[in-house]
Amino acid sequence: MSSLLHIVRFTRSLSPLYAAIIICSVVTSAAGLAVPFIIGRATDAVTDAVSGRITVGAATTTVVVLAVALLAAELVSTVVSNLGGRYGDIMANRMRTILSVRYFEKLLNLPQRWFDVELTGTIVSRLNRSITEVTNFAKTFSNSFASMLITTLAVLVISAWYAWPLAALLLVIFPIYIWLTALTSRKWQRLEGEKNTEVDLAGGRFAEVIGQIRVVKSFVRERSELAQFARRFRATDALTAEQSTHWHVMDILRRGALNLIFFGIYLIIFIRTVRGDFTLGDMVLLIQLMSMARQPVQNMSWVIDSAQHAIAGSRDYFRVMETPVDARRTVSVDTATGDVVEREAATGEIIDNDVPADADAARRALDPVPGARAIDFRDVTFAYEKGEDVLHGISFDVAPGEKVAFVGESGGGKSTIVNLLLGLFPTAQGTISVAGHEIADLPLEQLRRSIGVVFQDASLFSGTIEENIAYGRPGATPEQIRAAARRANASTFIERFPAGYGTIIGERGLRLSGGQRQRIAVARAILKDAPILVLDEATSALDTKAERNVQAGLDELMAGRTSLIIAHRLSTIAGVDRIVTLEDGRIDEIGTPAELAASGGIYAQLLALQDSGSKKALAKFDITG
Repeated sequence: MSSLLHIVRFTRSLSPLYAAIIICSVVTSAAGLAVPFIIGRATDAVTDAVSGRITVGAATTTVVVLAVALLAAELVSTVVSNLGGRYGDIMANRMRTILSVRYFEKLLNLPQRWFDVELTGTIVSRLNRSITEVTNFAKTFSNSFASMLITTLAVLVISAWYAWPLAALLLVIFPIYIWLTALTSRKWQRLEGEKNTEVDLAGGRFAEVIGQIRVVKSFVRERSELAQFARRFRATDALTAEQSTHWHVMDILRRGALNLIFFGIYLIIFIRTVRGDFTLGDMVLLIQLMSMARQPVQNMSWVIDSAQHAIAGSRDYFRVMETPVDARRTVSVDTATGDVVEREAATGEIIDNDVPADADAARRALDPVPGARAIDFRDVTFAYEKGEDVLHGISFDVAPGEKVAFVGESGGGKSTIVNLLLGLFPTAQGTISVAGHEIADLPLEQLRRSIGVVFQDASLFSGTIEENIAYGRPGATPEQIRAAARRANASTFIERFPAGYGTIIGERGLRLSGGQRQRIAVARAILKDAPILVLDEATSALDTKAERNVQAGLDELMAGRTSLIIAHRLSTIAGVDRIVTLEDGRIDEIGTPAELAASGGIYAQLLALQDSGSKKALAKFDITG
């Protein structure tokens, strides 16, 4: 029930459309109710003419008028029902828009740790299924409920007027039928939830496999992936069989009860007509009314059935919507204007959004506190999972314009430090400051606009090369984009493409080589021109020649700019100001390359290993010679 209340709350802005649909339903129901009276009156006119109680001419005039009235009622019903259907289609599409946008809005504001345990395909599958189930229910409910209510009340009143036992039997039908329908709900929803889980898992794996199809093929895993996918869907076959058996057994009981009660209703009508209590026209009228009464009962069952689908299908959707947001500020769509705005997470108040979304990053970066360090970690402890700290009391600072490299074995916490600096995760203990501002008190948008990042895995989108380079600075001119590409040593291969910077690179940049993707990512960071630069193994995918060219561009970019470098090759950190070595999530040493080379610590060991050519030992530290 809570899911249905969520649907009503989420779609409150559709109230005008709901009202229009209900009005159309009222008119359609009224036109439908007129039909039995018209046919009943025509039946009496024909009977009177046959029996000689009225002349043939008078009967003919009456039935012609009644036929015209019947045509008018049918035409009104046809036109208005289609008008209501049009409103229903518009309502369903707008509801899909609302639910889709709010889901995406929620995902954009969820903490990074939520995505670490979710499959991309499952997230997408959940959205598609929920939208379908919820919109189908809303459309069925809005188109049927008003019509059912009006028809039911009218039939009850008319039946009571002719014979109160008919109304009494009708009053018994509704609670019995709905009760029997509701009895199926708990088991049906449980089975539907199990089916949804299997489909979501299959969909999640499907998206992963298609996204990494080259890995699947190269390891010859097509057969096992197909078997796993098929197993998930075969599991839904058994669940569907159990679910369907349960539903149809209950349907036999429901319809059997319905048939039994209508047997009593028709028996009363026939006997009273034979006794002369009803005319032949009355009998025809009442039979048609009883048929109309049967339809709302069955429609009510359909509404309940649709509601069960909506509840089962949307439960995961609303579970996501109710997930707490860690962000201090969130982005959302303003329902009044349709604009994307930023709000305070705690109060929901709109923050000043006068600065356009495509403003230069530099104009929106942090104003440094005079004399403050560019970056300052103080006694920072962090755990991805409770009780399993990956960083222990980390403390270091970086002066403005200083270049600092992080070296340590794989899993030592290097990338975690970057994640914390970007505010992707909150610290368990300690503080992190940027330009003298504690990041716990900063708008995340402003913090992240102050930091340019090149990750180890160059994450690109499926648009053009130009769009990907300009991703961090949408207002950049073509000249600025090309200048950034030249500094990243990317312009040469870009200009060899027939479409140049307009080349579509495919999903995640799969049409490019690893080195080309990385150079696009470097160009993206160069163009952003943020005061703080983070290179998370930025040149790991480049060959030696390309690395030298890109490194020259990075050296130019890092000049006078605060830079953090996670080392992949020792050659890339030879010119840094200081090195921080990490071991098991703790700082081992901090010093200049010369100081650490003579200290006998991790960096000195790496240099010795490099000189000895021990590739196996270097691999432990994600380092190459």
